Amino acid sequence: MLLIRNKELRNAIKIAVPFVIIPSVTILGALAFDEKKHIIVSLAVAVFSLLLFAAGFEKKSTGTRRMVIVAVMTALCFAGRFIPFLKPIAALTIITALYLGGEAGFLVGALSAVLSNFYFGQGPWTAFQMLAWGLIGLFAGIFSEKLLKSRVLLLLYGAATGIAYSFIMDIWTVLWYNQGFSLKLYLAALASAVPYTASYAVSNVLFLYLLAKPFGEKLERIKTKYGV
Repeated sequence: MLLIRNKELRNAIKIAVPFVIIPSVTILGALAFDEKKHIIVSLAVAVFSLLLFAAGFEKKSTGTRRMVIVAVMTALCFAGRFIPFLKPIAALTIITALYLGGEAGFLVGALSAVLSNFYFGQGPWTAFQMLAWGLIGLFAGIFSEKLLKSRVLLLLYGAATGIAYSFIMDIWTVLWYNQGFSLKLYLAALASAVPYTASYAVSNVLFLYLLAKPFGEKLERIKTKYGV
């Protein structure tokens, strides 16, 4: 497990990777690579997601234990994609971030997309899914203190991130259709995607309502027992 000891470097990675490097790789990859090379972009995003995760801990043993939990949560997200209509991926990503930190949440979201798409189909959209679910987890970790104190706020966050997911994915839709960004096409894509956006928001609210408390209690117990 990679251990980054320099605090300033860790802080720089936490800012640069999710907000600059991965978005740039995702967008430039969609514009510069054809569909046969999309896996290169997805793997690059996965590597940077691991780097972000490594920047989130100081002790090697703690990071290894967190990685085990991340692997379990990623597996649950993978299984959740087989549920018809409503998917628990974003909700499980948020729950992970609330108790293990935003870096762990980003990694769960990103890995869930790329791994499950080996079954559901890889494509240039995969990197955008990785970015979208990753950011949902990252911001959940950033606002974890407030989200853990208010169930209503947590459910509102789930609804908002369902909408945000659709907004990010429709950037890919426009780039794929137009080979460049067009605000007019983007607004049209958002309008046509309203039923899907609603389903994302409802999924997040439903699964956060059902899973946040039982999963949270188990993750909190694991954190206490193993010093994660």
